Amino acid sequence: MSNKELQALKERYVAAGAASPNEQFADHALNAELWDADGKRMIDFAGGIGVLNIGHRHPKVVEAVKAQLDKLMHTCQTVMPYEGYVKLAQKLSEVVPVKGDAKVMLANSGAEALENAVKIARAATGKTNVICFTGGYHGRTFMTMAMNGKAAPYQTDFGPMPGMVYRAPYPVPYHGVSEEEALRGLEMAMKADSPARNTAAIVLEPVLGEGGFYPASTSFLKAVRKICDDNDILMIVDEVQSGFGRTGKMFAIEHSGVQPDIMTMAKSMADGMPISAIVGTDKVMDSSGPNSLGGTYTGSPTACAAALAVFDVFKEEDILGKSQRLGEKLNQRFTQWQEQFTHVDNVRNLGAMAAFELVESKDSHTPKPELAAAITKKAKEKGLILLSCGMYGNTIRFLMPVTIEDEVLEEGLKIVEESLKEAGA
Repeated sequence: MSNKELQALKERYVAAGAASPNEQFADHALNAELWDADGKRMIDFAGGIGVLNIGHRHPKVVEAVKAQLDKLMHTCQTVMPYEGYVKLAQKLSEVVPVKGDAKVMLANSGAEALENAVKIARAATGKTNVICFTGGYHGRTFMTMAMNGKAAPYQTDFGPMPGMVYRAPYPVPYHGVSEEEALRGLEMAMKADSPARNTAAIVLEPVLGEGGFYPASTSFLKAVRKICDDNDILMIVDEVQSGFGRTGKMFAIEHSGVQPDIMTMAKSMADGMPISAIVGTDKVMDSSGPNSLGGTYTGSPTACAAALAVFDVFKEEDILGKSQRLGEKLNQRFTQWQEQFTHVDNVRNLGAMAAFELVESKDSHTPKPELAAAITKKAKEKGLILLSCGMYGNTIRFLMPVTIEDEVLEEGLKIVEESLKEAGA
């Protein structure tokens, strides 16, 4: 079917709140390129929102999923477990830098991982509250909507959010929130709203995802770790978008050396197959009773097979090295654009988790979201999928596969540059 025919079906049958505004429909893809239903080629700088760090349809992942389909598709692992689940749990326990010996629960999505992390933290501590940060994004379920540090569009139409969730400022010095102010805000949240005796966990992204690709400093992360240690609070690190090689290390928290009590992950964990994980210190993970964690599809055999194949690809193809080198290329190009274009500022990257801002002026730092929207629109017209993000909607973020070919990368970056020029940046 054509894009036009599929668009008509979408308008008739897909709920408006779930329908994409994009009138192109993906037909097939490989690595950093995809083709729509009309055969138009697009370069993908979005990666399914950070899901495809090793590219669309990596051959080893496709092969692993096909092989698993010939053996077993589903039993529900709580009814009858299978090899893939326990092997993946072992692999994650060996690489995830939590405090002490690790244990694992597998789930289906990033939001589900965060939901279960809060459940586990409450069981482990006997406390109820969680403190999150402005700009954070944790999902679209009710608990995770309450945890998000940005209301629209996630909470807007859905009435009261669950309670026992409190907020502290995330350090973004470029927009006037210093590390010292963020820590002072966290202290005030614990004095005014959620005292330590009631706080089960502090939840944060080491690099904000939807919130704008701002990395937290090592000193800030260490300070949060100390607050948790001093007050019998669990530190939960959300690596759903920043994990699995995006930042040049397997997990962004590794840049700081800080070890959380619980870590959540999803997205690029299985290169497109739906799976997530909650990994935590063994005593913490074992704190709830029998059959208290799980779900019908959690850690499905096919998704586990894909995730195990992803680990093999990381080792065989030096994915972490590729991520670091890609980040260096992006930073170099962004720095040129910052010098060249009036409204491009605050270029930044941690590995290949890279972004820049569009502002009224480099002196004011005033966000210019309408320019970001214009640039992503022009890029799409030229055959490039490009995403904006951030509390102010003025950040252009880059989530292309780290396996992207040099010539495809250059073609995409030229489109960005042309779009910047045409949009008047």
